[in-house]
Formats: sequence, C-alpha cells, structure tokens
Amino acid sequence: MKKIVLTGGGTAGHVTPNLALLPFLKEDGWEVVYIGSEKGIERSLVEAEGIPYYSIPTGKLRRYLSKENISDMLRVVKGVTEAKKLMKKLKPDLVFSKGGFVAVPVVLGAKANKIPVIIHESDLTPGLANKIAMPWAKTICTTFPETLGHISKKKGVHTGSPIRKELFEGSKERGLEKCGFDGAKPVLLMMGGSLGAVKLNQCLRTELPKLLEKFDVIHLCGKGNLAKDLLHQKGYKQFEYVSAGLADLFAATDLIVSRAGSNSICEFLALKKPHLLIPLSKSASRGDQILNAASFAKQGFARVLPEEEMSPLSFYENIITLYENQGKYIDKMEKSGLADGTKGVLAQIRKFNK
Repeated sequence: MKKIVLTGGGTAGHVTPNLALLPFLKEDGWEVVYIGSEKGIERSLVEAEGIPYYSIPTGKLRRYLSKENISDMLRVVKGVTEAKKLMKKLKPDLVFSKGGFVAVPVVLGAKANKIPVIIHESDLTPGLANKIAMPWAKTICTTFPETLGHISKKKGVHTGSPIRKELFEGSKERGLEKCGFDGAKPVLLMMGGSLGAVKLNQCLRTELPKLLEKFDVIHLCGKGNLAKDLLHQKGYKQFEYVSAGLADLFAATDLIVSRAGSNSICEFLALKKPHLLIPLSKSASRGDQILNAASFAKQGFARVLPEEEMSPLSFYENIITLYENQGKYIDKMEKSGLADGTKGVLAQIRKFNK
C-alpha cells in the first residue's frame, strides 16, 4: 500500500480541500496520514475523520518587522527538524500540501528525504508559505487559471479546487429544521471564515431587523462571536462554526454573504449559490481575497463590495441587489462549466501511485 502525507493548516481553508480528497485516496488504496500544527484548527477536523495526526512546531512567516519573527523563526527551524524525523519514520511515497505555515517545514522535511511533493495553491497569486515551498515541489496545482502566470510553466497545472463530496448531498429540509425555519422566506447565509469577521458581524446585526423582513438568516459568526441577546431571535440562527451539517445549511440557502477565501468561493460556484463577496482589505491582508473576488466578479459569478466601501446601509443594499438579480448570477455559474477540481488534483496524485 502506498502512503501519502497530507499537510496544511492555520485556517479551515487549508484543510477542507485535503478532506475532500480523503474518500478518493482511500478508494485508490493510499494509506493516509496528516501532519499539522500543534494547536491549529486542522487537528480537530482531521481527527474527526479518523486519520492519524502528527503535529510539529511552526511559526508565522511575516512580511513585516515584528519582535515575534525571531521566536517564530526558531519554531520553524524546530519544525523542519521534526518534519525530517517524521518523514524518515513514516516513509511516505508522496506529500500533498495545501499550504499555510505548517506546510513549509513538512515540504522541506520531504525534500531532505527525497520524497516527491505536490502543492496546491488556492489563491490567484501564491502566498508566502507556498512561495517558499514551491521550488521543492514536483507539481503545483492551481485553483485559478491566472495563477499559472505566477509559477514555473514546467510545474503548473490548472486543476481547480477539490470540493467535499458531501457538500452536494445536503438536505434543504434538514437545514431548515436545524435552524428552526419554516421555509416561507428565502434564506440568507453569512459566513466570515472559520475565525469569523468582526466587521461583517457588526453590519449584519445592525441591519438585522430590516433583513428579517425579507429573509431568514443563518449566521456563521466565528468562535466566541455569538450575540447572546439574539440567541432567541425568530428567523435568525447563529453558529460559531459548522462542519458536520454544513451541506444541509447550504442546501437551505438562497444567497450567501462571505469573505473571498478561495476554497469557500469555489464551493459557492460548485453549488451555484449567488454570493456577495466582501474581501479582506489590503490593510488586513496581502490582497489575495481582493484578487479572488475580482476574478469571480469579472466572470459574472459574484457581486463584490470592497470593505473600504462597506457600511451597514451599503451592506444591506448590496444584499437586496444580489437577491433581485440572483437569476443572472446562477445562469453565469451554470454556463461556466466550472465546478469540482477534485478529479484534476487526483489525476496528478495518481501519477505517483504506480
């Protein structure tokens, strides 16, 4: 039996595409193990799937001056040392990396042990962790075709993003029941990523009375962000984070408001859900979400509201405009022919299962 190490972490977006591959890797006869960070969200998500999990130290690689850079660099060095030992112990035939800072030591550990590496880049332009890791990869899979212009032509393959099979198997009835909705109103789902989005949460709750006149609202608000005074508000259901049961919530949803993380927006596209994207501003990120959102807007898949232009009123007005034009967005998504990138990624992995 061939063995594959999956790695990636820090946010759910660096983990869920790996989880999407699991059932197919098992069908192909791979023994699967996961290497992640010590305290990242990936541990609970992976262990819930019954996959052996190994943790290594890691630190954030920053593009700016910070007193934490020194201590984090030491953790990265320690992580590389431990990853090398793990690779020697596990003896995998292949490493598949979804990025995030934990992936850098794993890729370097694989290179030291002459283990081939496949990297998947989610965003339109490569992030810092993947930029560091890419020279050591055999193949670099991309979500966006535009990304091929930013990487080695010999290594790049446009595959799309792996989508979890269970997301296509949700039940609208179960989703409505989970939220206590009767189905009389269209359902608006807002999500700010696994860590939540404070500004989005504030705008939604400010405009909630007006929104509830037209919609039932599902709010994935992030850990520690529940509004206790709204726990029993009719037509409004809050969750800190949802893993099991997310497919049912998607099935019950008519419109989505979200940040513009690559994996999430690819799921919206695959499910043909009209969506309003509010990407993280450049002051709070390297701008990758802005590029992701612009690509989707250009293709007619999404409406975009820049965070710098967001106010409670513009937030509300953009949701209403999206709802009134939802058919146009659904039509564009259906005609695109773009959906699940799982097959494309698996085709690259299968080259090493011989």
